[in-house]
Amino acid sequence: MMALTVTAINAAKSKDKPYKLTDGLGLYLLVKENGGRLWRMNYSFLGKQKTLSFGSYPEVSLAKAREKRTAAREALADGQDPAEVRKAKVREAKAKSEETFKAIADEWLARLEIEGRAPKTLQKMRWLLDLAYPLIGTRPIAD
Repeated sequence: MMALTVTAINAAKSKDKPYKLTDGLGLYLLVKENGGRLWRMNYSFLGKQKTLSFGSYPEVSLAKAREKRTAAREALADGQDPAEVRKAKVREAKAKSEETFKAIADEWLARLEIEGRAPKTLQKMRWLLDLAYPLIGTRPIAD
């Protein structure tokens, strides 16, 4: 089987039904009826057939799709499901973006209020934090 080339991908035209242009090692380009071209990879994990998507062509180039296939195959070799690895990265990025200076400061103020700090003290704290929010409020706390 021959590996895909950019020329073959660009020459692929839509048909009445979706069809695949295979690259090897599970990677293929799915050409849809509407002309869309999507990178996919079939793999088996724990006896189940699964499909992983890498994006659409030309946003994801042939070289980038092959890199993603290699990373997925490495995850499989390590005994991990590539789809679960991807989901874990998304969850981690989301958690990091939600842990902003403002979110942590609001939790801290709520804790101070529960501890029974004086209303005037809480008012001063809120005022100081309101000055800082425009500058660093949306930054992840890790930064």
